[in-house]
Parts: sequence; C-alpha cells; structure tokens
Amino acid sequence: MSAAPTWFSDALATPYDRREVDVEGARVTYRAWGEPGAPVLVLVHGGAAHAGWWDHVAPFLTAAHRVVALDLSGHGDSDRRDTYDLETYAAEVLAVAEAEAADTSEKPCVIGHSMGGFVALTAGRDHGSRLTGVCAVDSPVKQMSPEARAWRESGRNAPGNKVYPSREAVVARFRPLPADGATLPYVQDHVAEASVREVEGGWTWKFDPRVFSGAQMEPEELAEAVCPTALIRGERGLATTDITTTVAERLGGHVPVTVVPGAGHHIMLDQPVALIAALQCLVGEWRRPPRP
Repeated sequence: MSAAPTWFSDALATPYDRREVDVEGARVTYRAWGEPGAPVLVLVHGGAAHAGWWDHVAPFLTAAHRVVALDLSGHGDSDRRDTYDLETYAAEVLAVAEAEAADTSEKPCVIGHSMGGFVALTAGRDHGSRLTGVCAVDSPVKQMSPEARAWRESGRNAPGNKVYPSREAVVARFRPLPADGATLPYVQDHVAEASVREVEGGWTWKFDPRVFSGAQMEPEELAEAVCPTALIRGERGLATTDITTTVAERLGGHVPVTVVPGAGHHIMLDQPVALIAALQCLVGEWRRPPRP
C-alpha cells in the first residue's frame, strides 16, 4: 500500500462495530463508528462499491453521531437479490438507521455518493418525514453511472464477474470509473483491497453485476422532500452544473450546492479532507436548533 498520512492511518485504525440486519429477505451488513445512542448518520456507497469506501471519512463525523456505512444488497458482504431498485435500497438504508437509532428519538441523516446519492434522494422522497436531512454527493441524475456504462460497453452478459487467478491479480485491475488523475493512491489501495473475494477458481469482485440494472435516476423521479436536501459535486465530477441545477429545481429550488475543487467524481478518493469538512458543516447545520 502507498505511504499514507497520519490522519488516514489513524482513521483506518479507529475501531468500529460490524453488524447486520435482514431487509426483505436479504442480509444487509454494515459497520458503525461512534457512541451508540447518538443521532445516526448513514453513509451510502456508489454502484459496484462497498462500505469500505467510507472507512477514512466516517471516523471524522462521529463527534455528535453514530456513523453507519452499509453494504447495499448485491455489494460488499451483503446478500444478493434477484433484482435491484432504488426503493429497496432506500428501505435498506432506513432499516440500518432504525437498527442503530433504538436508543435515540432523533431522526437519522443520509449521505450517498453517486448511485448512493440516488438512494439518499429516494429515501428523502419516500421517507423524508423520518429523516433529518439527505445529501447526494456527485450523483449524476439522468446519466448512467460510469460503472454501469463501462459494464454494458464491455459486451459482457455473463451473470458473474471475471475470475482472476490470484488476489494480487484482481486487486491490480481495480480502477475507479471514470479515472481521475487526482485520486490519492493510498486511498485507492485501501478500497481496492476490500473490493475482492475468493471464489472457486480464484478471485473476483464482491459486487453482483446485476446491480447496474437499477443504477440510474431520472429527474422525473425526484420530488421535494419534507427534510432538508443538499448536493455536493466534484469540480470535474459527473454531476455537472446543468445536472445540479435541474435537480435543485425539482427539489424545490432551495437546495445548497457545494463544489469541491480539485475533485473528480470520486470525491472521497480525490479530496477526502475537503469532503470531510463539507460533511461536518452540513450535518452540523442540520442538527442546529431552529432559531426562536
């Protein structure tokens, strides 16, 4: 693994709890940092990703929260389903949040990256009265996710992923899509190592290729949520100004948009410190008592 700064190493060394819940017949795994009983903040990964994409971010959000990162079904260590859709993913997010919110009456927050942002927006649309706020991080509404596009363009129609002869071989093939020169190598190394699993005949990726069938969201599917909504995008990300403007309008127009300079689509890989700062401010504002 490439040399990493102290803040990153300390974050990965932060202990967390491994837990799971059953949602509509599928086992959904998650990890949780911070004190039980604190308000819950759920972090949702993108398509073909997993909870480990948040390992270096979550510990910095625990000052006032129980921070949870789940593996959506078909991803990471969670079970697979026959089909996938954003509504089911949103139900998984709510189930995980409620499992960790047993000791608090405060409503959870949901933050999602890329396809996970579609999940967050769906949760806000369908369950907004049960949430404090939702945020989509570089989620290109109306566009196919880069992972789904690459899969379809590859011409592969097999139900499974390619199997590689060794762990080293498959890890070496890991590439965030779209590629961006700003990606920090030590973050990519950590994410890649946690993205593979051993199967008969070798090693392969943890995600189910069928997740790509539900990896898109149209503006018509958006609706103003009861809870506050925010957008974050990378300077070179896929959620362009046109997209975020359209999304903000569909959500009622009063939606803050934060642009992270120097970042592409995968902001937590490119500019994680800036993302952490933006999320700290956002959730702090959501938790601020209303003015009299």
